[in-house]
Amino acid sequence: MGRTRNKIAWIVFATLAISIGLYPAMYLIMPQDAGLLASKSSEILTNVVWQIGFYGHISFGGLALLTGWSQFSKKIRAKNLQLHRNLGKIYVFSVLISGVCGVYIGFFATGGFIPALGFILLGLVWLFTTGKAYLAIKRGDLSLHQGMMIYSYAACFAAVTLRIWLPLLTMAFGEFLIAYKIVAWLCWVPNIIFAHLWVRRKGLTID
Repeated sequence: MGRTRNKIAWIVFATLAISIGLYPAMYLIMPQDAGLLASKSSEILTNVVWQIGFYGHISFGGLALLTGWSQFSKKIRAKNLQLHRNLGKIYVFSVLISGVCGVYIGFFATGGFIPALGFILLGLVWLFTTGKAYLAIKRGDLSLHQGMMIYSYAACFAAVTLRIWLPLLTMAFGEFLIAYKIVAWLCWVPNIIFAHLWVRRKGLTID
């Protein structure tokens, strides 16, 4: 029973990561003012630097989601360690680009200071934990690497949880702006708490 439940949870986890990882491709065919862009002013939407930041964030963030989930597969690590390492390198590079872009566009978040701070901190946490995971494996510290990767992908998975929470909160409050201010924190803080509990359960060292 427990094995079946874990298998179902893994399938749901991978499906969500892949589906949201592919989501940025929708922006190539959607109107410029569709989706989350509908809340942005025309001044921001026509700002070239902001556009680079936004599309850099969602494109490489999507790539991080698509490659990162496989890093937790024991089968991939056992059968093809080199593939695991190559996907890990792609993930780290993607996080670097998406994270930096995310911090930048966070300053322009709809709703002002509260959501801006939430998204900026998310980007910093993502960059820090990923960088620490990368440096740890370079030193051969597998325990720290695994622990930091759990935290890193928990931050990455905020892209998924945001898209789950945002429509629910919008319906609950009847207003997008209130929902957006809440989801700027709700999309990632519980993820990090879950990651902390998971790291402790696995007995990994993250000092």
